[in-house]
Amino acid sequence: MLSSADFVSRTPETEGPPQEREESQTEAGYEGTMRSLSSGQIVSGLVVHLDEHGALVDVGTKSEGLIPQQEIGEPTTEEGRPLAVGQRIDVYVLKPEDEEGAALLSKKRADYEAVWKKISRAYETGEVLTAMVTERVKGGLVVDLGVRAFLPASHVNARNVQSLERFVGRAIRLKILEVDRDRKRVVVSHREAQAQLREKRRRATLDSLKEGQVRRGIVRRLTDYGAFVDIGGVDGLLHVTEMSWSYLPHPGELVKVGDRIEVMVLKVDRERERISLGLKQILPDPWEEVGRKYHVGDLVIGRLTRRVPTGVFMRLPEGIEGIVPSAELETDSRAKKEEVSLPTEEVEARILSIRPSERRLTLSLRLAHQERDRREVRQYLARQSASNRLTIGDIVGDSLHGSALKIGSSQSANEKGAAPPPISAETPWEQPLVSGENPPCESSASAEASEQEKAPSPDSSAAAAQS
Repeated sequence: MLSSADFVSRTPETEGPPQEREESQTEAGYEGTMRSLSSGQIVSGLVVHLDEHGALVDVGTKSEGLIPQQEIGEPTTEEGRPLAVGQRIDVYVLKPEDEEGAALLSKKRADYEAVWKKISRAYETGEVLTAMVTERVKGGLVVDLGVRAFLPASHVNARNVQSLERFVGRAIRLKILEVDRDRKRVVVSHREAQAQLREKRRRATLDSLKEGQVRRGIVRRLTDYGAFVDIGGVDGLLHVTEMSWSYLPHPGELVKVGDRIEVMVLKVDRERERISLGLKQILPDPWEEVGRKYHVGDLVIGRLTRRVPTGVFMRLPEGIEGIVPSAELETDSRAKKEEVSLPTEEVEARILSIRPSERRLTLSLRLAHQERDRREVRQYLARQSASNRLTIGDIVGDSLHGSALKIGSSQSANEKGAAPPPISAETPWEQPLVSGENPPCESSASAEASEQEKAPSPDSSAAAAQS
């Protein structure tokens, strides 16, 4: 069985009066919260005072640590000052206690250690860093990563390595190639950093692409069959047939290298990393307007653009093209169509058939030419009728009268032994007509009677001989 002695507290009693015991316990508790420092340690502290001698930093010890002025380092505040009261910073412990019992600290050394730590981590993980180019040296450039780093000329992402001076004073992206802490050597690459960023951006773009999306891109290069457009780190093919609703001989007639355009994603092949793009899909469809504007039999104006074995294509003002079959060309164009050049001016054609849903339009130059001739004849007759009131009978009567006069004069000349007059190049119907004149038309019988009256009879000729 347990006795009452077993329940007696075994806590040792503190010697001395109660007040002394409380002060001793408070001091012991305060000292237990104090941080113990060691040389080479990096700790965090709060800036409590600044003057021309340096800064006092509360690092959790009995007294504030001191940062000498020469150990403060580079500015860290927005105002361009290295430190500010109330700012929390990391410091490097140079000495845990000096002659006065205060810790001797260094912010510059802590920043230096942090830089090497950051460089080592970036080297291991492949992280891309940003640094300022400070100078041009033989073989490359020098960049500031917090420590001096060398960028070889062969690793600068530039076409002309002879003009590296233009990078001085610029912040560029870098990838760590080599780190040697003992020799304080760091080698970086701008070219590989750019390639890594492009690959990251390309993968992100491929993952986000969907068919039907409209993306903004830059034309990088042109070929005979299309243009390659950068739509965010990845190039897509904009085929020449997807550029315009009408025929386009070459992509260079519509876009140029460096142009910023909007395109639609038509197809994405992530396995082969191929993207098909379209431009005409985001433009208004002219066939919808043509279907509402034109009908079969209408006369349209356009330009002949190119020949094909079956005819000639004609482009309308809306930008679409219709086919003019060989049988519907004009006579001279149908005879030797390969030898006759296409007219540069606009021509007129008649619509034979139009199927907007199939995007087909058939035209005829022959019918338009016939219609133009008929229209010109009607206009000519209308002008003549309005000015002279000339009829067909007038034209026929004048022609017959002129013929009779010429015949009579030629017969008289022959009977008298004179040489016949020269034949005129003018035809009877080309003789000018006097306005309002309507000469009588003589018959052939009356003409013969008149000639007989004028000619001497045989009997009278014989009597004259006898006498």
